[in-house]
Amino acid sequence: MGDRMEFPLLPGERWWGGCAADGKSMPYGAGSFQADLIETLGANQAAPLLVSNKGRYIWSEEPFAFSFTAEHLAISKSRSEVIMAEGFSSLREAFREAAAKHFPAKGAYPDELLFTAPQYNLWIELLYEPTQAKVLDYAKAVLDQSMPPGVIMIDDNWHEPYGTWRFHSGRFPDPKGMVDQLHDMGFKVMLWVCPFVSPDSRTFRELEGKGYLLKDSEGNTAIRRWWNGCSAVLDCTNEDAAAWFHEQMDFLRTTYGVDGFKLDAGDLEFYEDGDQTAVPSSPHGQCEAWARIGLKYALNEYRACWKLGGEPLAQRLKDKLHAWDGNGLSALISDALAQGLLGHPFTCPDMIGGGEYMHFQQHSDALDQELFVRSAQCAALFPMMQFSAAPWRVLDAAHLRYCVEAAKLHSRLGSEILEIAKQAAQDGEPMIRHLAYSFPGMGYEEIHDQFMLGEWILVAPVICKGAVSRSITFPPGSWKGDDDSLVEGPCTLVVDAPLHRLPWYRKME
Repeated sequence: MGDRMEFPLLPGERWWGGCAADGKSMPYGAGSFQADLIETLGANQAAPLLVSNKGRYIWSEEPFAFSFTAEHLAISKSRSEVIMAEGFSSLREAFREAAAKHFPAKGAYPDELLFTAPQYNLWIELLYEPTQAKVLDYAKAVLDQSMPPGVIMIDDNWHEPYGTWRFHSGRFPDPKGMVDQLHDMGFKVMLWVCPFVSPDSRTFRELEGKGYLLKDSEGNTAIRRWWNGCSAVLDCTNEDAAAWFHEQMDFLRTTYGVDGFKLDAGDLEFYEDGDQTAVPSSPHGQCEAWARIGLKYALNEYRACWKLGGEPLAQRLKDKLHAWDGNGLSALISDALAQGLLGHPFTCPDMIGGGEYMHFQQHSDALDQELFVRSAQCAALFPMMQFSAAPWRVLDAAHLRYCVEAAKLHSRLGSEILEIAKQAAQDGEPMIRHLAYSFPGMGYEEIHDQFMLGEWILVAPVICKGAVSRSITFPPGSWKGDDDSLVEGPCTLVVDAPLHRLPWYRKME
């Protein structure tokens, strides 16, 4: 395939899909938009899927380029058959049909603690200098603030050179004792890992000799530049290389009691056409192969992923800025809605306050405390929420209290969120849902600042600086608010939303 195909848009037709990172541009169809899934996946989840509110979907097993005008959808550059399926009644039915045929739910979901309690990722707080003492101090501070214990993630540089997945003995003198202490405090422990191997290490020499590393088009061991320098790359299409990696992870689990792994990188940009792999593959195939590595672990997290909808993988949104607009707070909801419509229901927002560390550091002397609180509230009724920068360090007492309340809200609804996750594991439907998904035919396609959590919970976070009220669209039904108000939908109301309030409503049966 590869010829350009054009499909006339139906009246009022809107589309979602492609890259989760393009969520703010969705739905497509009101004007011009173009994307090329062959060139980039936007440093986040992506799939060769487009799905329409008029009951149609596009699918191809390989990436393609696409563009929209107000009249047409055009598909080009596909290397395999492009399917246009139509005749379904709604966005929801089109998605369900696409999922059933192309990425069916596997009946499994990630570790329950990811849903029932906040997560604590130490990246922003510790950056490249994690130590045993700092990890324990952070965990103790969580409990001191009466925040619920949950999964704690020890990020980059806990280890020896990349690919040598052993605790650095200078920074972690007693890793088993540390993990035991964290377990006693009620935490589970995840470690950051990646597919890179430092080229001047003993591990590199071992893996190169075994043929486990990616080769370039000339047959030489590939050395690729990434955000931490230049490294070799594990060939994840090689079954023996994958088995070697799993052996390293199993050692960490059995020796120290580590519970799971944050599997970072694997981005499309680190692979090249012409790379020589054990099983013939493309850059997209390599990205997919790295994501399959994590299927062995119930406690997992990914940020970059190609395809693999319906699998029990926790998918985090890409690093967000410490900002209201652009790739900041305002992108969380739209990107998460896009994630779900790509087949990834088990979604996690980025770290509260923003996880793009260079931008966060630029603002470290003048963090926006209001933004931090609204970020925590927005995340509170996502399937997962993840702290990183210590709120007790960067916030005053009042703003800290509001963040703690958001964490407790997530924990209080944790069992209900988990039930929604279990249902998603069976039917593959998004946990976070667009109003147009849940209430077709109501004209809700352009609403991207509120969402449904499962079938019954409507969430309307404040994502505009200085706002103490907001307009909320209530779909048909009776809605009881967090403030005990009762609203009969359909209607649109302006509600009070002072800084301490996250407006959310439960649909009454």
